[in-house]
Amino acid sequence: MIDKTVPSVEEAVAGIPDGATVMIGGFGRAGQPVELIDALIAQGAGDLTIVNNNAGNGDVGLAALLAKRRVRKIVCSFPRQSDSWVFDGLYREGAIELELVPQGNLAERIRAAGAGIGAFYSPTAVGTELAEGKEVREIGGRTYLLEYPIAADYALISGLKADRWGNLVFRETARNFGPIMATAATTTIAQVDEIVPLGALDPESVVTPGIFVNRVVAVGERRWLRAGEFVGGVDLEGRPVRGEGEAFDAPDSAATAARSVEAKTEEVAR
Repeated sequence: MIDKTVPSVEEAVAGIPDGATVMIGGFGRAGQPVELIDALIAQGAGDLTIVNNNAGNGDVGLAALLAKRRVRKIVCSFPRQSDSWVFDGLYREGAIELELVPQGNLAERIRAAGAGIGAFYSPTAVGTELAEGKEVREIGGRTYLLEYPIAADYALISGLKADRWGNLVFRETARNFGPIMATAATTTIAQVDEIVPLGALDPESVVTPGIFVNRVVAVGERRWLRAGEFVGGVDLEGRPVRGEGEAFDAPDSAATAARSVEAKTEEVAR
């Protein structure tokens, strides 16, 4: 009997070794597998290479993993925003390596790994510093750069529901990088709100088939935000952050505001 469910997030991340390359789903906080990240922090693996769209927000989730200095290198498209103080501090200190990849190229390089594509040509980043050292080719009168796939040892992703075979459905924009990361990793670990009986998922709604999922764990119902709901943070002006995505444990608002003002002051100084 195929049963990919595990009883706890601790068991879900067991065996991830030091030095592993780990993809983490999410677009900012939307779709970020926070419970799996917390379990990875507790598990203790270090010297990690992380592949994610962002480089952490605030002090929770991926940012908390960075703060523990468990990450040697991060591959992402958007490393800096108003609440990326953890990454900013580590990068300025020289304590973390960054590989900056334009967002479209990041998604396609991950997808290429899952699809078995050896490399592809992209016009993105032509004429910039990101083109240095890359093969250049003229195709149809346009300049392209050769890009290689990004694969991983593990992928940590977040879904809404799953069955014991590992078939996954996602919630709205929380879907983002999850499906392609699931195909590009040797071992894919998914956290979901709920594990349902076989047959309960509409086959037309299954985005990631269970063949791409190795472990699935239920973390219980999370509070999902509607557009415009207060999510607990502040921007550089100290105003409440509003948006759409998953709820999170907000840091102390006074501390957040202080960091935001400090970040803005540094930005102006530069």
